[in-house]
Amino acid sequence: VVSTQSNCNIQYRPYCPSLHTSLIINLLIPEYCNKLISVPKHNISLMALRVVGLPRMRNIGRTLCRRSLSGTQTAPKNEPVMLFRPDSEEAVKLKAALMEMKQSGPVDIPVVVGGEEVRTGNIRKQVSPYDHSQTLATAHIADAETITKAIEAGLAVRKQWERRDPLDRAEIFDKAADLISGKYRYQVLAATMLGQGKTPIQAEIDSTCELIDFWRYNAHYSRALQNEQPADGVDATNSTVYRGLEGFVVAIPPFNFTAIAGNLVGSPAIMGNVVLWKPSNGALLSNWLLFNILREAGVPPGVIGFLPSEGRVLGPTVTAHPALAGISFTGGYDTFANVSRLIGDNIGVYRNFPRLIGECGGKNFHLVHPSADPVVVAATTIRSAFEYSGQKCSACSRLYLPSSLAPDVIKRMLKIHSEIPSGSPEDFSNFMSAVIDASSFANIRSYLEHAASSSDCTVLAGGGCDDSIGYYIQPTIVQTTNPRDKLLNEEIFGPVLSVYVYEDADFPEVIELVDSTSPYALCGAIFARDEAAILQAQGGLREAAGNFYINDKCTGSIVGQQPFGGARRSGTNDKTATSYYLTKWTSPLAIKRSNVPQTQWRHPHMG
Repeated sequence: VVSTQSNCNIQYRPYCPSLHTSLIINLLIPEYCNKLISVPKHNISLMALRVVGLPRMRNIGRTLCRRSLSGTQTAPKNEPVMLFRPDSEEAVKLKAALMEMKQSGPVDIPVVVGGEEVRTGNIRKQVSPYDHSQTLATAHIADAETITKAIEAGLAVRKQWERRDPLDRAEIFDKAADLISGKYRYQVLAATMLGQGKTPIQAEIDSTCELIDFWRYNAHYSRALQNEQPADGVDATNSTVYRGLEGFVVAIPPFNFTAIAGNLVGSPAIMGNVVLWKPSNGALLSNWLLFNILREAGVPPGVIGFLPSEGRVLGPTVTAHPALAGISFTGGYDTFANVSRLIGDNIGVYRNFPRLIGECGGKNFHLVHPSADPVVVAATTIRSAFEYSGQKCSACSRLYLPSSLAPDVIKRMLKIHSEIPSGSPEDFSNFMSAVIDASSFANIRSYLEHAASSSDCTVLAGGGCDDSIGYYIQPTIVQTTNPRDKLLNEEIFGPVLSVYVYEDADFPEVIELVDSTSPYALCGAIFARDEAAILQAQGGLREAAGNFYINDKCTGSIVGQQPFGGARRSGTNDKTATSYYLTKWTSPLAIKRSNVPQTQWRHPHMG
């Protein structure tokens, strides 16, 4: 409610029916009491409110538009990060939440179809990666028939959800973000730490702060998007409605970020889509908690189906359905390529061309120029390579050092390495913990064996592994003399850092080497104090990364500050948590309303 004078009370609310967007203004003024003026567009950014028959109200309308627009365009602030210092209040609360969750026993996780919980009896366990004797959850696995029922349940509520006021949908996700920021913060942290092996700070920057930011920024951008409207013609009013996709969307998140699961599901849903959520087998507990938070926030039954399932069953089932509208994916390249092939094989089946959005990891680099600060290089590289045991999509796994700095940087890294504590994340003094599961452990071990046996490689630190209690891999630093060694080429997704030393004079050639060595292009960084070298690297590595950092580690993108995503084999580079990312989940409808009816069929040139 905006009061422009003592006897004028103006109310507005954007309203989006199926075919147009209107701005409804109630003008409660003595001489115009009970008048209702409907403007057939929600283009308040043009500052041109048409108040037919009330010319005296035009200026008030413009004032209202300016005030209302300025109030809706304020971007959210990033959620503050808790540090969990010893004996702090947040540390005490988190330890209590961890203990309570462990003592409560395994959580029974059903399939959810149309709001109904389904227990299939086909059970998969989630164990703690750092203590695989501890079962955290038992999930019921959906078969093809159950997946098909979930599709039908989503399609049954699709129109109602898609045609709901966009502001109402945004409010639901704002509420969900508030629930994580307050009521459920420590439960979400505990589920992420226990189930995915994250230390307190790694869980905090992921499952609470980043997820809260995702949902708040998506709500903000979805509201602002309604104001992105076309110009009017001389004799017509034009508008755009951001419809959801016609069909259903499948969200396939990874284990390594709880926040990514919330975003892959939340982004399509906030734009009016129904979503099937396939949680990662390594993140069942945290994803189940998020699903229930969304239900509490007000997501209606059927809008999001929760489907613990096997990829070999889910993939063929959803890609064979004619109503498939899109897939939102984060994970390995091979899986995304297989999903793409399945869609290609079925392309003639679909009502619409399905949208494909994928993020597939990377072989991220730190390129060091001779002018760089070795202290900064050593500290940031260790953090980027070994935080969360190298299981971030953005983790640094290859380091290019000039020969003049290599001895100093390596010495500093080895000193830091000797001080890195590893173990249970329940011990807050640990820097890192175990990798996610037996399959990941075996894959990383194969690269350690290569490093130990190759004549081109020297293991400078680490190299050991032990899966007797948890899936522990030592943080490992390997120096190789072969610039095309597979340690510099293939994604390992573990705590293995490969170092290549080059001659200082070869810096221009090394830029080309960095660009051409790996098929991925997600994250990279240049370290230099020479501005000319920074510009040279930026130009030469323009296509080598979707997120590029200068004198900083290649991990740690922040929602609203560094939109994340890469190209080549790293994915479709759609940049999550941006307004243009949200438009990927829309099918815009352009509407022209003629204000001057056409009565003549002849063109002027006809005489």
